[in-house]
Amino acid sequence: TNQQLEDIMAEFKVLATRVKKSINEIAQETQTIDGDNNNANQRIKKTQHSTLSRRFVDVMKEFNIVQTDYGDKCKSRLKRQLDITGRSVTEDELDDMLESGNVEIFSQGIIMETQQAKQQLADIEARHADIIKLENNIKELYELFMNMAVLVESQGEVVDRIENHVCQAQEYVATAKVETAQAVRYQTKARKKMILIGVCLAVLLLIVIIIIVVSV
Repeated sequence: TNQQLEDIMAEFKVLATRVKKSINEIAQETQTIDGDNNNANQRIKKTQHSTLSRRFVDVMKEFNIVQTDYGDKCKSRLKRQLDITGRSVTEDELDDMLESGNVEIFSQGIIMETQQAKQQLADIEARHADIIKLENNIKELYELFMNMAVLVESQGEVVDRIENHVCQAQEYVATAKVETAQAVRYQTKARKKMILIGVCLAVLLLIVIIIIVVSV
């Protein structure tokens, strides 16, 4: 139902905001490590941050695709309902009507003499409301998504080099016992955070799947 979709999308936004906050915390910890010149810990944190950022962006992309598909379905249903009432419109005309934000524009020319006509108008207004809510959801998540997407893109080859360095981390760690002890502490702490964020990302993916099922 529409209420279920609204609840799912609201939960998605809450989780997405929470995950982004956790990823930002890791970024801040990385900056702190940079200041301490702790190379091993720096590589570990940066790799964790880049990996989680990429996963988060992938989930957000999938969610955006689902929202776009759902919006297209709503528009198609709205167009069919307008056709049924005898008011055929083109795709461009429908887009203009939606952008106007005036729900009354959909009832122009519809004779409200029968219960069926009233129901048709109610359905049209409901589809219009769904599309408006969807557009608002996309706007709210746009900045969240773009911040992470730009970050991941900007890391580029630097991130790949860091990941390669991590494969050699044991060689660096073996040369310094103090650095090893610190790295272990950071890894343990970071592992717990990664598990938590991983669970949140899994839930986000599950929400995306549920949205697909419910909206079909």
